[in-house]
Amino acid sequence: MAKKTSNLTESEVLARLAAQGMDNKKGDDIVILDLRELQSAPANFFVICSGNVPSHVSAISDGVFEVIKKATGQNPHKVEGYDNAEWILMDYFDVVVHIFQKDKRDFFRLEELWADAKEVKL
Repeated sequence: MAKKTSNLTESEVLARLAAQGMDNKKGDDIVILDLRELQSAPANFFVICSGNVPSHVSAISDGVFEVIKKATGQNPHKVEGYDNAEWILMDYFDVVVHIFQKDKRDFFRLEELWADAKEVKL
């Protein structure tokens, strides 16, 4: 079980920091999905948002990286999709960050795929 930090687990804190980084760069429709009660879930949390164009998607990713690095010293384990910036995935093990261009988010519909997850209020 993850260590608690002021009543929040480390992964909860990381998810909220990711959302803050998204908000700092004007990410659209930010959602945190709590996947901890779903057996098939690949992580504890998904943090999802949209950007308007590739440069916006990249900027949001940079914002997430900066906020988490400053607050925790952590780097993502892996980053996928940064070069074309249609869908950037940042893997922080227990927290997976998804930053989409709007049309890609509509196409992949992660929120529908993981509809059993609880949505964390921001």
